[in-house]
Amino acid sequence: MKSDIEIARSIELKKIKQVAEATGIPRDEVENYGRYIAKLPLRLIDEEKVAKSNLILVTAITPTKAGIGKTTVSIGLTLGLNKIGKNAIVALREPSLGPCFGMKGGAAGGGYAQVLPMEKINLHFTGDFHAITSAHNMISALLDNHLYQYQDTCFGLKEVLWKRVIDINDRSLRSIVVGLGPKANGITQQSGFDITPASEIMAILCLSKDEDDLRRRLENILLGFTYQDEPFTVKDLGVAGAITVLLKDAINPNLVQTTENTAAFVHGGPFANIAHGCNSIIATKMAMTYGDYVITEAGFGADLGAEKFYNIKCRKSGLQPKLTIIVATLQGLKMHGDVSVEHIKEPNAEGIKKGLKNIDKHIQNMQSFGQSVIIAFNKYASDTDEEIDIVRKHCKEIGVGFAVNNAFTEGGDGAIELANLVVDTIENKPSAPLSFTYEDSDTVSAKIEKIATKIYGAAEITYSLEARKTMKLIEKMGISHYPVCIAKTQYSFSADPKQYGVAKGFEIHIRNIVINNGAEMIVAIAGDILRMPGLPKEPQALHIDIVDGNIEGLS
Repeated sequence: MKSDIEIARSIELKKIKQVAEATGIPRDEVENYGRYIAKLPLRLIDEEKVAKSNLILVTAITPTKAGIGKTTVSIGLTLGLNKIGKNAIVALREPSLGPCFGMKGGAAGGGYAQVLPMEKINLHFTGDFHAITSAHNMISALLDNHLYQYQDTCFGLKEVLWKRVIDINDRSLRSIVVGLGPKANGITQQSGFDITPASEIMAILCLSKDEDDLRRRLENILLGFTYQDEPFTVKDLGVAGAITVLLKDAINPNLVQTTENTAAFVHGGPFANIAHGCNSIIATKMAMTYGDYVITEAGFGADLGAEKFYNIKCRKSGLQPKLTIIVATLQGLKMHGDVSVEHIKEPNAEGIKKGLKNIDKHIQNMQSFGQSVIIAFNKYASDTDEEIDIVRKHCKEIGVGFAVNNAFTEGGDGAIELANLVVDTIENKPSAPLSFTYEDSDTVSAKIEKIATKIYGAAEITYSLEARKTMKLIEKMGISHYPVCIAKTQYSFSADPKQYGVAKGFEIHIRNIVINNGAEMIVAIAGDILRMPGLPKEPQALHIDIVDGNIEGLS
């Protein structure tokens, strides 16, 4: 079979205005970014149409380092629904350069279920990530200038909370010292970098409902505290207007197309292990304005992305999914059934049966939100029918729908079984209204503990002195009603990436808490998770090149 990038190049793309018109989007409203990419104005969102659309969430079992294939399933399902005569649109996150040149090599789907043009989407795209990076670091520069100019007055800050970001995996930047050298170089102080998907501005972009809401949230970003112990915000710095200007175009959602020339929205890109892991509310609602069925994904396993999709994105937007799909693979199940990574492509019925406990835990979690759940089995070439039947029979025994997804090799035709199951489930067994894991009125510690015990299965939650101090500060600031976003490893229900399957009796240690006052959420950092990833020994960048004018190595 051809590589992803070879398949992408073999597809004859339609001009983006043709894609828009076929979707019902007025041609005159399309702002071209080249021939095959466009942005759309926010005024096109129609809340009445949004309310009538069928929103479907795609999530997954706890992933392997190679991933599970949620994006491929999301795109494939969209193609399959269109094949059976439904008006379906996919709404995804934008890829980050860090993983593209680090571990993954790309994040635009795979095989014959991709969003295109994949090279541009995986690289600089419409510049949204660069705009977010620039806006974040502009605040850093303006804040440092404020500290420098007022260092001998009472207008300085006792504590600075704001760091910097860059969309590259660079472990050397996690902790740095700025302002070294002559006095004119600024104030010497400790700082550091997070990766751009972890930026609070990324979360703000994804959670804002319009430009006015974007500016309001930017104004409320907490930068530090004065010597009088008062919060110091972007509004106090006086630069919210300038930062909004930098994001004026980035807030508009991006329209692209699939390998079968159907519409796709790709906008925003927070990671689900260190942020809230969902594409923008704006893009989701734009897709729901024009699609009767809208498929969106939430990052990593359901304990991370899906939990945050419901408890943060849906809570703040009022969105109500009709169905949740959990993606599973044999390799993932074997890994959770104690089969070593070296042998997960080999037949192993016992490993699969043991690994089914991971599926069961995720199903129970999703049902706790009131969601109807089905399993999408993402098929790989090495999978056998006998092994697939083990999973199919198990799903039948527990009363959960099951369908094989072959969209990677067959495009929309390979997802017809899944598409029919989705439509049947929504028509005959739609999800109930969402039931959240915690109440807005709960304390921050109660919210953390409810997520950790109910969703992860933790037995004990502990806090560092710094985390406890921040929780008291949150109460003092009157923002305890914010939802909680727990940052932890994606490879386990626990905070230990090596505890596969369904970890039990474990402790979750909250080592730090970050106040995202503009995004209006509290980020609790669990275990050893880092908000700036490092590169592997053999990064994907070693395999990315231009050969005869074509980009190679993206997948």
